[in-house]
Amino acid sequence: MTTLPVDDAAIAEAKQLRDAFQRFLREYEFGMREVETKISILRDEFTHMHAYNPIEHVKSRVKTPDSIVEKIARKGIEPDFEVIRREITDIAGVRVTCSFVSDVYRLFDLLTQQDDVTVRTVKDYIATPKLNGYRSLHAIIDVPVFLSTGPVAIPVEVQFRTIAMDFWASLEHKIHYKFAGRVPAHLVQSLTDAAEAAGELDVRMERLHREAHESNQRVLEA
Repeated sequence: MTTLPVDDAAIAEAKQLRDAFQRFLREYEFGMREVETKISILRDEFTHMHAYNPIEHVKSRVKTPDSIVEKIARKGIEPDFEVIRREITDIAGVRVTCSFVSDVYRLFDLLTQQDDVTVRTVKDYIATPKLNGYRSLHAIIDVPVFLSTGPVAIPVEVQFRTIAMDFWASLEHKIHYKFAGRVPAHLVQSLTDAAEAAGELDVRMERLHREAHESNQRVLEA
């Protein structure tokens, strides 16, 4: 059995790269936490001041190293941390599921109007759904993370959806995964029809909610 010589310099370089990548991802985790805190504060403020919680649930994630490397290769991006930060904006993601469409836009405005939040891009797939029926409001925002070495602006993708939109997107993802992206045409059409039905349900439920609120106000004022 042949024993290869140990290249201490190569090992040290590999460890430095590993540590740098871990620090890079940790910054995104901190940025994600900043957004989570902002959303949590808005939820608590609504609950205590308005006796109403517009947020059903919040889900967050940071991409895995393998997923980032795959995207770097797919997009042909230079493997440099600053380039990656500029070109890949969904490393950290927060999904906010709301009760109604009006809550989506209200929370989006309240979050993005904060002084320390900078909006990079907004894609409104509620006003203009994708061809397959996907609906959601996407925003890439920069939030400051204050490290011992100074502040760093971290991009975080924030998605706002209603319960119906989230349910449809989850089902659509599972079906595409099951068929490895080659979904039969009749199922694609059924998914598109279901997306339209989900949109109609959002409209009906919000109208019902508004009518119930107005009816209750009339009772209180009587």
